[in-house]
Amino acid sequence: MQPQEQVKQQENQQTSSKSRSRNLLGCTRRDLEAIVKELGQPAFRAKQLESWIWDKQVTSFDDMTNLSKQLRSELTNTYALRTGTQEARLTSIDGSRKYLLRFDDGASVECVGMPSGNRLAACVSTQAGCAMGCAFCATGASGLTRSLTAAEIVEQVFHITSDFGSRVTSVVMMGQGEPFVNYDETLSALRRLNDPYGMGIGARHLTVSTCGVIPMIARFSREPEQFTLAVSLHSAVQRTRDALMPGVKRWSLLRLYDVMGEYADRTGRRPTYEYALIKGINDTEEELSYLCDFCRDTLCHVNLIQLNAVPGSHLEPSNPQRAIDFSRRLQSVGVETTIRNSRGADIEAACGQLRQRLG
Repeated sequence: MQPQEQVKQQENQQTSSKSRSRNLLGCTRRDLEAIVKELGQPAFRAKQLESWIWDKQVTSFDDMTNLSKQLRSELTNTYALRTGTQEARLTSIDGSRKYLLRFDDGASVECVGMPSGNRLAACVSTQAGCAMGCAFCATGASGLTRSLTAAEIVEQVFHITSDFGSRVTSVVMMGQGEPFVNYDETLSALRRLNDPYGMGIGARHLTVSTCGVIPMIARFSREPEQFTLAVSLHSAVQRTRDALMPGVKRWSLLRLYDVMGEYADRTGRRPTYEYALIKGINDTEEELSYLCDFCRDTLCHVNLIQLNAVPGSHLEPSNPQRAIDFSRRLQSVGVETTIRNSRGADIEAACGQLRQRLG
């Protein structure tokens, strides 16, 4: 499916979703002010609503005890606070938890909570499924069901917060889907999570991961917030990347190189390249040489990842020594590099393993 077709499908899906109750998790303070005005309520009710939604994170309007019963009833009949139901939860030996949530129209997504000391990271999905078709990713095997609304993206963070009983300190939009094919809803969710009247997570602790949708990277570079950008690179050789990532092969590596340079110049921020090492595919000396050339003298950081097992895939992870080799070579040409340990691989919660079902 071409990106234009994906966007059209997204618009159709989002139009159909508007027939369902509006989820207030996607609402700004101005939105809430308009809602209470429409209901004939005084303006201060918007702040009360906002406090119940974001500070207390209640799941029912009935819990909003400083609102009248009539107002609670009107809100219940017209709006929603949560539309996702947890169908399953798995816990990893490293403490990560993976959840399967199903929304009221039957679409399902997975999200992951990853604790580390006093920090809690949330990996959330921006689409139910994915149309990009990356060869190493389980999500794309079942295709795209639909894009998520901003409220449905935010709800995943709320669900993780509630289950851990702890505040989420960072969010990565690296779950199911291509965030930049669902750009407007993704950005709206980021802003609600960043808003001091929302969840109040710092912009630099909110990361979007894209396969490399060039027009949206350019657009993202012009947004005023300092959100973090990660790009799934996986090869700096055009033929290899085209085979691994067919959904973005219409945009050449040269165009990606140019737009990432523009991004760095415009924002002053260091983007990350994600690189999953695949035995015999992108871990050769030729691939390493091209990767060094692509990253040299640019503002970037490379995350090296061992390929995670995907059922039915013929692709295999590289020997761990190759990650060390890649790291040393990249650092020798001045490129910041990290060998990243995947979290939750034993419950298929690591990068590329989310599938819209557990077990």
